[in-house]
Amino acid sequence: MELRQLEYFVTVAEEGSFTRAAEKVHVAQPGVSAQIRRLEREFGQELLDRSGRSVRLTEVGTAVLPYARAALAAVAGARLAVDELTGLVRGHVAVGMVTSHGVDLPGLLARFHRDHPAVEITLTEGNSDVLAASLRDGRLDAAIVSLGTAPPADLDHLVVTDEAITAAVAVDHELARHHEITLDDLRDRSLICLPPGSGIRSHLDSACARAGFTAKVAFEAGHPLALAQLAARGLGIAILPDSVARNQEGLHPLAIVKPRLRGKLVFAWRADGPASPAARALLALARRTLGKEDVID
Repeated sequence: MELRQLEYFVTVAEEGSFTRAAEKVHVAQPGVSAQIRRLEREFGQELLDRSGRSVRLTEVGTAVLPYARAALAAVAGARLAVDELTGLVRGHVAVGMVTSHGVDLPGLLARFHRDHPAVEITLTEGNSDVLAASLRDGRLDAAIVSLGTAPPADLDHLVVTDEAITAAVAVDHELARHHEITLDDLRDRSLICLPPGSGIRSHLDSACARAGFTAKVAFEAGHPLALAQLAARGLGIAILPDSVARNQEGLHPLAIVKPRLRGKLVFAWRADGPASPAARALLALARRTLGKEDVID
């Protein structure tokens, strides 16, 4: 019995597909299938039911799965113990980021790679709520997210940007003669926003709910610059980071008042701390290089 056979078996069980499992472990599908067949021959029982459209565990496979996971975890733990004793940092770190932000995350990851070339780095893009959930369940070690006005107790974070949330309209829009707009004035206006789950959208939706209405969102896009372009063409009022609203040709910014809204981007990680030496090394580098020393627990 080989560790790679257990790894392939666990991955197929989790993915429900030989194809997706092969992609995840970076091995050709026939190689994954062959190794699992050898594992099954060693047990003398089939571990996977291949008769349907998706791969499912047999009764024997269901019984074996927790032991396979425990064996892989034990080996990983032994390697980490050796790494910590020898000062060697290797392994894998998984990082997430929101779709658009002003944080020099590529620079941080490049410096980390130079310092620790043996560590594999993966980067995932998504909305703040999805990334936060991935931090909690261990799929990510760290992420650039917006955590809202009341950060959850199970995530610690380092504030990296903090700016106003601003409305913006085309320069020939009827509101372009103003410099401010109240939240209530947005009640029946067509808004152009980031999708639900993004940091700015969460701030806007929460503020509107407290004011007793639901934002009338006419257009959604995943990048602030796309929102700015839609607003510049007269399609509505874009809700943007202040730095974007004030630096796009064809846009007139409107400060949102009563109440004023702010959005914070943070470098976040689980409150119980990163699990691996590699992840802890990345966090230490982030603390030194992301610009602000105030870590909020």
